[in-house]
Amino acid sequence: MSGSTFKLAIAQTEITPDVRRNGRQMRRFMARAARREARLIQFPEGALSGYVKAQIKDWSNVDWTALREELEKTADEAGKLGIWVVFGSNHRLTPPNRPHNSMYIVSDEGRLVGRYDKRLCSNTEITDWYSPGTEATEFSIDGFRFGCALCIEVHFPELFAEYERRGVDCVLFSAYAKDTIFGVTAQAHAAVNAYWLSLSTPTACSRDLPSGVVAPNGRFVARCRPGRSTLVVHELDRSNPDVEMAITKARPWRSAARAGHIYEAKRVQDSRSANRLEF
Repeated sequence: MSGSTFKLAIAQTEITPDVRRNGRQMRRFMARAARREARLIQFPEGALSGYVKAQIKDWSNVDWTALREELEKTADEAGKLGIWVVFGSNHRLTPPNRPHNSMYIVSDEGRLVGRYDKRLCSNTEITDWYSPGTEATEFSIDGFRFGCALCIEVHFPELFAEYERRGVDCVLFSAYAKDTIFGVTAQAHAAVNAYWLSLSTPTACSRDLPSGVVAPNGRFVARCRPGRSTLVVHELDRSNPDVEMAITKARPWRSAARAGHIYEAKRVQDSRSANRLEF
């Protein structure tokens, strides 16, 4: 693989209350992605554990032992297949603290190398379900840098601007949501920050919000078929003429513009500039 390309798989899967069933499905999708030579596969929010209010009605009903076993099986499978996997799951904390809503990052050697904990939870989540996370998460594979975000965080542009400042090439955005505006906003974040953004949603939400990949120019370049449990594989290519301008010209210029230094020497002392109450 050259340093200018990266093959990414985005999964659109059925999420059930049965973590064993969820785990088996995820590992099948991992194998499919590996056969297509993807380096990383991304799954939706809550892909392994199930999501609260949907599959989980009460924390007391969660089989944490089964979930831990499925986490370990999934990591082992990643190592056997030689593929990175990023997937949503609840992360148990020490009682009585509520769990995190998380994305686990497992390497192609089968090692857990990081975890993103949702920082900006919804009102319902923060009131009844989750403990919020505290920091951004990023990691690198083959010269490509990735960041993570979850669901309602799409409404907070400062999180996506932060990843631009940190130099990521792609934000892995997983959501248990069917609001079409999530897709529109994801396109805006990709275009404004000039990076790729991959969106992974569950099958149940995909008729309205199918999974896919947004290019640094803000356009969807790959999408899963709505209403199907499936995956899409897309090659991120820095040299593609459709995105090269956004990556090599727009992004560095916008960074300089945000810093403000390029304007300092151009500012003027002029009474007609200072007076804003005169035509």
